[in-house]
Amino acid sequence: MNNRLQELLTKIKQLEQELLIELQKKEKEYFYEVRDKKVRFQEDVKEKNRRLVKTIRRYLNEASLLNIISVPVIWSCLVPALFLDLVVSLFQVICFPIYSIPKVKRGDYIIFDRQYLSYLNLIEKINCCYCGYFNGLIEYVREISGRTEQYWCPIKHAHRTKSSHSRYRFFLDYGDAEGFRAKNNTIRRDFDDLDSNLP
Repeated sequence: MNNRLQELLTKIKQLEQELLIELQKKEKEYFYEVRDKKVRFQEDVKEKNRRLVKTIRRYLNEASLLNIISVPVIWSCLVPALFLDLVVSLFQVICFPIYSIPKVKRGDYIIFDRQYLSYLNLIEKINCCYCGYFNGLIEYVREISGRTEQYWCPIKHAHRTKSSHSRYRFFLDYGDAEGFRAKNNTIRRDFDDLDSNLP
């Protein structure tokens, strides 16, 4: 990897650390803390937030008819999502040990914590859990597929992609035939940056 690329990767890591610090400041701003993977609000804040809950009746009365009609379509996606979750989880359990790829921790991607927000009503909490699951699942699948791609085909695309998975930065340049032959076996096994099994 050339020096400029390494510089940029170092800057990205620094920015990620700064982002974490800023996110932690939000905990203080909104009077909550995360302990043992559980979100805890101060009692007076929870009470204040409860007063902001929109009743289910009011929530449904204010919802557009088209939003209500689309609910079965949205929820019908849950069945294939659950199947995808099962298949991809089995895939990594079976294949990753064969390829010596570190497993992706599902809990790092699929997170349920919005139910602790006392200003959400039951429907909003259920919807938030659904969105958290679905989007977390896509991230989880993306990380598994990225690690698999690193093993089988660590070559960047000629065309720029809109966004890329966490492993893409380690891939070889498109058209670098000599680099591919010389480095492919090294790159396909290089997961040293995942020492804590995090992307």
